[in-house]
Amino acid sequence: LRTPLQNLTRAASTVADGNYRVRVPAGGTGPEVTSLANAFNTMADRLEHTEDLRRQMLSDLAHELRTPVSVLAVYLDGLEDEVVDWNLATHTVMAEQLTRLTRLVEDIDEVSRAQENRINLDLATEDLAELVHAAAAAARHTYADKGVELQVEAVPGTACVLVDRHRFGQVMDNLLTNALRHTPAGGRVTIRARVQGKDAVMIDVADTGDGMTKEHLAHIFERFYRADSARDRDHGGAGIGLTISRALVEAHGGALTATSAGPTAGSVFTLRLPVAPTEPT
Repeated sequence: LRTPLQNLTRAASTVADGNYRVRVPAGGTGPEVTSLANAFNTMADRLEHTEDLRRQMLSDLAHELRTPVSVLAVYLDGLEDEVVDWNLATHTVMAEQLTRLTRLVEDIDEVSRAQENRINLDLATEDLAELVHAAAAAARHTYADKGVELQVEAVPGTACVLVDRHRFGQVMDNLLTNALRHTPAGGRVTIRARVQGKDAVMIDVADTGDGMTKEHLAHIFERFYRADSARDRDHGGAGIGLTISRALVEAHGGALTATSAGPTAGSVFTLRLPVAPTEPT
């Protein structure tokens, strides 16, 4: 009994010093110590993953900040040295980079507030079909520009949900933007809505794009996670939209999940929301 406990003590001290890769053997010493060892190893796994995610987040943040800051610095130096004129083109470039920085800061604040349940929702009973068609209409122009087909299948005409209309639109915009980002020209994205039992509605955003591995599916909703960092950066994603979307859906008492049959097989994001309560007659 003393030996496995000593191993656990040494391992705990190692973790306390910042080494999250240490593990302890489990089994052979009774169910209580085995359970403790399994719990320790699970904790170490999560701490190691959190540390890896933190490092990746800092790397991604540095990358996201580097380009606009560099562009602003170059133009500022040019203005000071009088080799760049303050004209419409200069104004446009600097405004775009400032907008990019502002959007990044707002996204980071938004995901933090959403995950900490600090977002106030303006809930109202909304018609599901109208919400879905409005979200599709808002995205249709960008889909047409890329040459990706956007379809909306028949939506139950009498279904209503209790949602914050603005936040619902934000979630759908994130899901449709994500689907478009990972679907090549000539592909298709389909929105399907259905009633599930008496208490919930389900909305699928299904694409014929890149698809995901099981490993990527396990982390897709984590902040700053990217299935392919280099390619996602080229596509303009900061890795925050899906995190915000899940937090907003959960704030509504719903759920957001993702499935995929694998790489190149497309993905399906499923949004579950509670049905609006029926008003007493």
